Amino acid sequence: MKNRAVVFLIPFLLLGISGCAPLIIGSAVGALGGYAISRDTVQGDTDIEYDRLWNAVVTVARIKGTIKSEDYTRGYLTAEAESSKVGVRLIRLTKATTRLRVSARKYHLPNLRLAEDLFVKIMEQAK
Repeated sequence: MKNRAVVFLIPFLLLGISGCAPLIIGSAVGALGGYAISRDTVQGDTDIEYDRLWNAVVTVARIKGTIKSEDYTRGYLTAEAESSKVGVRLIRLTKATTRLRVSARKYHLPNLRLAEDLFVKIMEQAK
């Protein structure tokens, strides 16, 4: 009986220590295709037009914190929110598809909760 429990738990332990296992973020983001790609970053692909998505990024960043720098043409924004450094990146994959990547670190430690929250709020704002 104990052997079966150990065999069952091994895959979960391996995923836990690897730190790079994809993770579906909440039910709202799951529908949007968002997933964690590292301990501090959430990303997802969307068919929302680039301009609309960029405006949502700027709006949410202003609401949640202070924008430190932004570059529309490169699709990069840095901000401070909840004592964390936040980086948002928009990457045009095709003419109709854009990748949204949000990362957050607080005192040099990953803050995945904030990255998830910002990702969801940006996607909701862009709709």
